[in-house]
Parts: sequence; structure tokens; C-alpha cells
Amino acid sequence: MRILLVEDDIKLGFLIEYKLKHEGHQVDWAKNSEEAESLFAAEAYDLYILDWMIPGKTGIELCKERRKQKDSTAILMLTARDAVEDRVKGLVDGADDYLVKPFAFEELFARMTALDRRKQTSGYEESCTSHSLKLNLQTQEASRDGSMIYLTKREFQLLSFLMRNPDQVLSRERILNYVWGTEADVTLNAVDATVKLLRKKIDDPYTNKVIQSVHGRGYRFSDSGAVSHD
Repeated sequence: MRILLVEDDIKLGFLIEYKLKHEGHQVDWAKNSEEAESLFAAEAYDLYILDWMIPGKTGIELCKERRKQKDSTAILMLTARDAVEDRVKGLVDGADDYLVKPFAFEELFARMTALDRRKQTSGYEESCTSHSLKLNLQTQEASRDGSMIYLTKREFQLLSFLMRNPDQVLSRERILNYVWGTEADVTLNAVDATVKLLRKKIDDPYTNKVIQSVHGRGYRFSDSGAVSHD
């Protein structure tokens, strides 16, 4: 994911940025509302992580402004406020989810995965297309070079996740959480087994192999030509 982190606590911001990048995400870090607004205007993101209390405009004010400008990017609020009325206000003002400080990074990653999955199934995207592959996210149909390919639900979810993050190394843990869910009673071997089955269908019959293994880190989707989301 391409993520904009807005956090004025230097120590916490550095740690969040490090953890997110370690998981394979691309991160821009703004330390106040002015920096955040500059990045809003200059870049496109998959997720905003906004601290509630920052210098200048608050995270809630930034959230309300993005929604007024018809920005549908997922927003996760970070806050030290755990009162019900505060959490309700954040959601009413346009946040998709919230996380109360202090938090475990496992929970942060789980909430990010849930938001990413919700976006894919909410109708914002209808298809995902690379140079040779096309996925219809609504009908869950796949084709390569015009030939239809039958994929199981797991295989389709895994391939769509890889394609929606082109040229990014996705860890096996991140893939497991996205495809099977954080509560699933399966091991990382399930990821390797599903990748192996998927490769037989979309890679073995073709010269250009699009699913790459990155030793010790995970898997990456790479195809010649641009990947687009409609």
C-alpha cells in the first residue's frame, strides 16, 4: 500500500514508519497538518493514518476536509482518546476506523488489512489489469492473454492482492492475513502451497513469469507494462 502517515510524535512516527516499510508498504510521513496538506495535493494514497492531535489542524479536521473534497481514501485515526463519544465523532466525521494509543502493531496491521479488503469488495474497483493479466474483481474471473483461467477463491484473492501491489515484496505473513484473515488457523505453509498452485495456472504455460519469489522476504508480482485499477 501507498500510505500517508500524519504523526507529530517523532519517536512513535519513526517506529510506525519503520514497521510499515518493513512490511513492504510505501510510506510518506508528515509531522503536521501543513505537510499533510501538501502531500494530499501532490500524491495519491491507498490509506491515510492520521493522529488526532497534531500541530495546526487536527487529524479530525483533516479527515472532514478530505471527505468534503470527495476523497474516498481509507482513513485510520490514531488517538489517545478512548471515550465512546470521541470514537463516534471520528467515525461520523469520515474516518473508516480508529486505533487507541498505545496499540500493538499486530492490531494496526490487522485493521489495515481489513480496510484494504473492504475497499476491494465495496465496488470502488471493478477490474485489475496488467500487461498480460486481467481480473474482474466483481465476477472474480481471470484471464491471461485473452484466455480464461479458472481460479479458486483463495487463488483469486492472492493474485488480486499481488497485482494491486505491483513490484512490491509482500511478506508471507501479510499475504496470510489478507487472504485467510488474522483469525485463521492456518500456517505460512498455506501461502506457499497456494502460490505453487497459482503458478501452475498463470505462469507455467507462459514464458513470462509474473509471480516472483524474493528469498527470505516473500513474493512479488511483476509484469511488463503498467498495472491499472479501474
